Amino acid sequence: MNGFDIFADSSANIPEELVIKHGITIISYTCTVNGEERLCYNHAENFKDTAKRFYDDMRAGADVKTSLVDKERIIEAVTPSFEAGRDAVMVTISSGVSGTHNQALEAKKILEEKYPDCKLYVCDSANASMGQGIIVLKVCDLRDMGESAKACAEWVESNAYKINSYLTVGDLKFLRKGGRISAAVAIAGTILNIKPLIKADGGTPAKLSFYSKERGRKKALNALAEAFRENGEQIEGSTVAITHADCEEDALALAELVKDMGAKEAIIEYYDLCTGSHVGPGTVALFFMGKDRRAGAAQGLKKTALKTATQKA
Repeated sequence: MNGFDIFADSSANIPEELVIKHGITIISYTCTVNGEERLCYNHAENFKDTAKRFYDDMRAGADVKTSLVDKERIIEAVTPSFEAGRDAVMVTISSGVSGTHNQALEAKKILEEKYPDCKLYVCDSANASMGQGIIVLKVCDLRDMGESAKACAEWVESNAYKINSYLTVGDLKFLRKGGRISAAVAIAGTILNIKPLIKADGGTPAKLSFYSKERGRKKALNALAEAFRENGEQIEGSTVAITHADCEEDALALAELVKDMGAKEAIIEYYDLCTGSHVGPGTVALFFMGKDRRAGAAQGLKKTALKTATQKA
């Protein structure tokens, strides 16, 4: 019998069949579309239909807002586990992207005070979408092999930054709406058919950062595949995850590119609605186990420090 329960916010983007298979409890974000409040994830609904409707609304210019998962909803979800005497592990979206992680820490304090014999291990995935989802699925595997909740939490802390996340967007206007780029840059990029490449960085906490750009969609997809070649570890026979904001053909094309490089399997799913609302329809993202992102961040800091010291000298 498994000794603890596993929770994640809906950013984890895990396909429904895997949620059911592993008994994961998903706590959904909410979004407001033209004033109508919706759940970003509802196990009673087909996620493909929910996501397609959402991205169609975005294309039509809908006013979209999202809200974090607050501590009250986390407490409500975890309480039945504690009442049954079971510990819990909750894997959240990166604390650098959302306040949900901090809400989970607040929930942990309240729950453990009320149920002192149980523990809630709150794990920062340092990722979003299926970058987070891969970590949740690994926790499920470790649990099923008999590992404790504490050991699983320690694994997440040691390995979260080894999950590499790369994406490209379909339309720059959604990044402009989110304040990540200026209107002038968005207009110029659209005219020149520029496709930015974005990754989960090695910062503490982890955030999304621009790292390159390509002209044209095909080159952008090839660049995502090259990121897999350059940063993946044990590529041959590996499994990757790909999410897309209603552009399945591009996701399938990317899957073929990484399979040609040695990947055995690609899990493909619609992009989760919480983070998808910020990058917009047409986004394609690739997730895989690879090099520790913190090493790259540390190297970048050393280069910056050296440049600064040289300039001062």
